[in-house]
Amino acid sequence: MDYLARTVDCELDALLPIAPAIALDGPKGVGKTVTARRRASAIWYLDDPAQRQVARADFDLSSLPEGTVLLDEWQKLPQVWDSVRRRVDAGADPGRFLLTGSATPVDSAGTHSGAGRILSLRMRPMGLHERGLTTQTVSLSSLLSGAADAIKGDTSFTLRDYADAIVDSGFPGIRATAPRLRRRLLEAYLQRVIDRDLPDLGFEARRPETLRRWMSAYAAASSTTTAYARLLDATTGGDGVQPAKTTTITYRDHLSQLWLLDPVPGWTPANNAIRRLQQAPKHQLADPALAARLLNLSASTLLGAAGAHMAGPLFESLVSLGVRVMAQAAEARVSHLRLIGGDREIDLIVEGPDGQILGIEVKLAPDVTGSDVRHLVWLRDQMPDRVVDLVVVTTGKTAYRRSDGVAVVPLALLGP
Repeated sequence: MDYLARTVDCELDALLPIAPAIALDGPKGVGKTVTARRRASAIWYLDDPAQRQVARADFDLSSLPEGTVLLDEWQKLPQVWDSVRRRVDAGADPGRFLLTGSATPVDSAGTHSGAGRILSLRMRPMGLHERGLTTQTVSLSSLLSGAADAIKGDTSFTLRDYADAIVDSGFPGIRATAPRLRRRLLEAYLQRVIDRDLPDLGFEARRPETLRRWMSAYAAASSTTTAYARLLDATTGGDGVQPAKTTTITYRDHLSQLWLLDPVPGWTPANNAIRRLQQAPKHQLADPALAARLLNLSASTLLGAAGAHMAGPLFESLVSLGVRVMAQAAEARVSHLRLIGGDREIDLIVEGPDGQILGIEVKLAPDVTGSDVRHLVWLRDQMPDRVVDLVVVTTGKTAYRRSDGVAVVPLALLGP
């Protein structure tokens, strides 16, 4: 299978010449190893017991060859993190170390954070713009810079195409397979999390079916700020037994260690002129396809009566995934805005490195009305000096700018 360029490639190209150590973090299957090894002159696979034993005996990493060395699945031997940090302190050359990991270590006690020495980059599943299916005409980084570029472009992407993109997944090794196999692979991925990955972290679910129900409840809450107490209620089984709150907190913490939960935090701007901001995160799984599989939803179901209630939330999940990938490359942070009481909500707030703000609403429809942009316009009125642009991401055919200044951009046309 040919390699599809990832947005994080641009970050690596910019940072490897100046950073001695970079860690790529993210869930299993997102392509960390494939992306990293394209830049490595030597690789240590630390999920291989033999290579792990060699690395354990070489605490100072003195036997490594010259060039860029990839330490794959470094969390299998947490001492490697400290070893790399020491080599950086000793003056390692730029581009010396690449580390990839799909979980934080089981026991991080005694492991230095690496702050100031090891640069961490998050690698997520592929956004729509990375899948080779669309041609982008609108740049998120340009929008964030306040450039007055024309908002233009047309796409033939249909609502069915977006539904397919939701369930196809952004995992490179899964998305290119036939639909039946893809469903089985996603199911196996979820089962492996329960049977293998969580036990590897030192956690074994006493009742795996309860954990699966909690994951399904979390998936059903995608793109919402539903309280964890309500997720707990949704986890109650047919026997009426509800897991303890402490148990579900453990689920959340361990799934976060595997990078499977990717909630969008509530916005907390500096010098905040907006009061009553809610801090609750908006729930998102790492990939909307995982949510669809947990809920047993196909593309056809999403477009029919049985799954229509999840089409909007999972389309927002797909948009959020892509925007977060693009924003990271633009050195921006992504959050959401919701006032206490819910009278004002904005799906995504992209905040650039200079404090500039791009507000984004997501709409599962081709047309945009004044009602759809009222919260965006309100945000611009509240912070006119910081809001550089406003966008509604849709499933429409054409990108254009409204008379009120709000850009309307089909997701298929949005790129980094």
